[in-house]
Amino acid sequence: MSFLITFTAVVLLLSALFFYADSRKRYDLIDSVWGPGFAVLAVLTLVFAEGEPIRQWIITVLTAVWGLRLGAHIHSRNRGKGEDPRYQEILRRAKGNPRLKMYRVYLLQALLMWVVSLPVQAAQHLSAPLGVLDWVGTGVWLVGFVFEAVGDWQLSRFRADPANEGAVMDRGLWRYTRHPNYFGDSVVWWGLYLFALRSWVAALTIIGPVVMTWLLAKGSSKPLPEKDTVSRRPGCAEYVRRTSGFVPLLPGKSRVG
Repeated sequence: MSFLITFTAVVLLLSALFFYADSRKRYDLIDSVWGPGFAVLAVLTLVFAEGEPIRQWIITVLTAVWGLRLGAHIHSRNRGKGEDPRYQEILRRAKGNPRLKMYRVYLLQALLMWVVSLPVQAAQHLSAPLGVLDWVGTGVWLVGFVFEAVGDWQLSRFRADPANEGAVMDRGLWRYTRHPNYFGDSVVWWGLYLFALRSWVAALTIIGPVVMTWLLAKGSSKPLPEKDTVSRRPGCAEYVRRTSGFVPLLPGKSRVG
C-alpha cells in the first residue's frame, strides 16, 4: 500500500512543481527539487511502512541528509543564473505543444525518482533486526556522501575565484575523476541498496541504484554538460583525455566513460 501512496505522491508533487515552473517559465526548478523529493518519499514510507523502526529511521535520515544537501547545493548554484540549456533545448525541439512536452519530462522524472527510491522503500518494510549489511550500507553511504559533498565544495570554491575564469578544474578529487560528485552520488545509492539485501524480494530493487548510476554515468547528467564544456574551454579536451570519466583513477591511466 505504501508503494502506491509514494507513487501517487511523487506524481502529484512534480505535477504541482511543473505548473509552478510553467508560471515562472523556469523549468530547471526540478533540479533543485530532485534531491528533496527522495527525502519526501523516504518520510512517507517511514509513516506508512511497518518495518524494523531503527532501520527505518536510519535509512530515512540518510536519504533526507543526502537529498536536502543536494537540493540546497543546486539551488545555490543556479540562483541568479538563466535557465539550464538542457531545458531550453527540450523546448526548442518540442513540436506541437512545448508545455505538454515539458510536462511529460516532469512525469518521467517522477517515475525515475520513484524507481530509484525503491530500495529505500523496500528496506523500510523489513522486520529483521539490524545486521552487518545495514552497517556496511551506512559506511558505503558515508563514503559516497563525503565524495559527492567534497567534490561539489571543491568545484564551488574553484569557480568562485576570478583567477580561475575559463580554466579547467583538475585539482583535488577532480584530478582523479571528471565527476567526483556524480560518482559519490552513485555510491550513496549503492549504500542505500545494501539495506534491502536482508530479503531476496527487497533485493530485486537493485534496479534503483542501476538506474541512478546509468543516469549519472551515461545519461544526461554527464555527457551533455561535458560536451558543451569541451567545446568552450581551452585545455578541457586534454583533461578529458587523461582523466577518468566516472570511477576515480590515477591521471593518465585507462579511463572509464
